[in-house]
Amino acid sequence: MLALFPDIKPYKTHRLPVQDPHILYIEESGNPDGIPVIFVHGGPGAGCSPKARSFFDPERYRIILFDQRGCGHSEPHACLQDNTTQALIADMERIREFLAVDKWVVFGGSWGSTLGLVYAQMYPARVAAMILRGIFLCRPKELAWFYNEGGASRVFPDYWRDFSEALVRRDGENWIAAYHRVLHGENELARMAAAKAWSLWEARCSTLRPNHDVEDHLMNSHTAVSMSHIETHYFVNQGFLSGNQILAAMPVIAAIPGIIVQGRYDMICPLESAVELHELWPSAELHIVRDAGHSAFEPSIADALVKASNDVAHLLSGGELSY
Repeated sequence: MLALFPDIKPYKTHRLPVQDPHILYIEESGNPDGIPVIFVHGGPGAGCSPKARSFFDPERYRIILFDQRGCGHSEPHACLQDNTTQALIADMERIREFLAVDKWVVFGGSWGSTLGLVYAQMYPARVAAMILRGIFLCRPKELAWFYNEGGASRVFPDYWRDFSEALVRRDGENWIAAYHRVLHGENELARMAAAKAWSLWEARCSTLRPNHDVEDHLMNSHTAVSMSHIETHYFVNQGFLSGNQILAAMPVIAAIPGIIVQGRYDMICPLESAVELHELWPSAELHIVRDAGHSAFEPSIADALVKASNDVAHLLSGGELSY
């Protein structure tokens, strides 16, 4: 089993003003002359972890991380003004131009897979290859699975009780709408309690086995506030996407090589979506990790992602995918 590459520090960081008032945090690490790869984090609103650099061989890759609008080191924190999927796609293209990258590898998991796919479908000529994990197509049935009764709530009824008892729903509200109302209300104590409950539900369901590092990252107050505010903002708007938009546009990127890594026991983004995506993507390989859930930092998922990044580097150096 492959481990993550050793921790490294960025060799350069940037503050890039995009649409007022947003200023994006961007960093570069690894080899300045290596294969450009952009890491697209999840959430939306989770921000990047420094460990994200470790999925890539720093001698072969120019590793580009950025925090999406309103989260991580980007400013203003938890800002929802002009914070949409279309704006994030424009930001990614702005980053590519700012860093003078011709084509890059797009690496994203969970919401990062959503954003990565939509970006590739809008700018296919700028994508050399894709590595995606925990496929999330932001369809109503996927949101209902995780945030309504009858899906993940039946697998984790004890965790769901904590989530559903953290606030009171009004008549006609689903849980996303209820959390959105409280998180964007006037009561500061209620907002923080809701942010913690929202993030704890996701953190607890992220791994096959309990992982306190994942919980600590998502339960950090800074992350919990941005993720809960931004996720509910996106999800009440269906991700600013039409229901089947991503699958319908797959012919646009059918020839782009890709590797999909999916935990068999992913309870946040179930395997079904990865299978549906793979059926429409003839140039992609689907690797189902048999002993893992959702998180990129589960050992067997990390192993599969490191293998994938090594394999893509080999492919782009003139070899073939060996997955």
